[in-house]
Amino acid sequence: MKDKENNLRYVLFLSFVAALGGILFGYDTAVISGTTADVSTQFGLSEMSKGWYVGCALVGSIIGVAFAGMMSDFLGRKLTMLVASILFSVSAIGCCLCDCFPTLVVYRIIGGLGIGIVSIVSPIYISEVSPARIRGTMVTLYQLAITVGLLLAYLVNYVICSTAPDTVSTGFFGWAFRDEMWRGMLGSETIVTLLFFVTVLTIPESPKWLIVKGKDDKAMTIFSRLKNTAQGAQDEFLATKASIAGEVKSEWRALLEPGIMKAVMIGCAIAILGQFMGVNAVLYYGPEIFADAGLAAEDSLLSTVLVGLVNMLTTVLAVFIIDKVGRKKLIWFGVTSMIICLVTIGVIFATGAGGLLLLVFFLLYIFSQAISISAVVFVLLSEMYPNRVRGLAMSIAGLALWFGTYLIGQFTPWCLSTLSPAGTFWFFALMCLPYMLIMWKLVPETTGKTLEEIENFWK
Repeated sequence: MKDKENNLRYVLFLSFVAALGGILFGYDTAVISGTTADVSTQFGLSEMSKGWYVGCALVGSIIGVAFAGMMSDFLGRKLTMLVASILFSVSAIGCCLCDCFPTLVVYRIIGGLGIGIVSIVSPIYISEVSPARIRGTMVTLYQLAITVGLLLAYLVNYVICSTAPDTVSTGFFGWAFRDEMWRGMLGSETIVTLLFFVTVLTIPESPKWLIVKGKDDKAMTIFSRLKNTAQGAQDEFLATKASIAGEVKSEWRALLEPGIMKAVMIGCAIAILGQFMGVNAVLYYGPEIFADAGLAAEDSLLSTVLVGLVNMLTTVLAVFIIDKVGRKKLIWFGVTSMIICLVTIGVIFATGAGGLLLLVFFLLYIFSQAISISAVVFVLLSEMYPNRVRGLAMSIAGLALWFGTYLIGQFTPWCLSTLSPAGTFWFFALMCLPYMLIMWKLVPETTGKTLEEIENFWK
């Protein structure tokens, strides 16, 4: 269908609103990095308790992912996004006002539920309102929004930390933004959640979901806004009706077929191993890692801002080159560079070479992962499964990814303490090797191939 038949401005608006959920995802994930030291000191946390403070939100994410698909099918995409925004708001306000560590954990888990839900429903909504030719580009807005959220969290943490000594208020703001500034860092997410809630109210429900629920008139009304011509709206409506009528529901027993089971296991392995290559350890514990290298608290937070900026800009680059260069070539280049950077970072820690050199190699490492494993993983997982089990297989791989993220968030403080920072980063470098082996021997190059050709590979 030609672009002139699509109302691209309206499609972009809807995609942008849904992608705001990705900003919340990224913000909630990264804001924790600026609070771990103060929270640990205030509540007297052990290394394992510190890991639980970071990892508890990921437990909520796992639960949220498990139920997000069913929730969005029952409530609708729009209402489910509103539920997620409410969970984020409750979490941000509760974390800011909590009076003890167990209560803080509960509110962090609630925020994790929001992360898990929005990580499923926002991309689904974008894909269902976008024309086929630009659907991939629109969905990548969500991935880009995550990196924007990461950067925003780092900036907020840095601003609060740098301005805290000058905060003269004696009331709530003095308490939350100076005396216990971790409260202000966590509570500031409320602003973004309110923006998400208000803007979601302005968008319509997914037309595909409305057709599934038998609300054809409402679906047709939305298609008429997504298309510039009545004929275009009618064609899209009929095509959607036909595709839904022809869908075959995924069955658990289909996963036991030899080729499909192999693809699911490989997808889970990629998802888990990707977390043990150090990416989220840097996102969660960046300020502490930089502080261990001799940087002052404010300088360490500024360094994480640079990490977030490089991560976001590199993701923009990856969007434009992933279909031209190819998935596996990006992996070869990126992971090889990651290994070099991780080994060098370990050497810097072991020798005490200096903070500036460490920052340079951290930024090179972030560039390498953002242009390879972070850019490729969800694209690859969405392509490598047969149509009839894609949703179910993606859910399993998504649960594996969040489980791996939880483990790395939980045990990184223990690794930094027991293995030393140098040993921890050498361990991350070692975990890159099985990832490379799996990609080399077991995963096909999916760039330029039809889904049917990829499915035949597994058979």
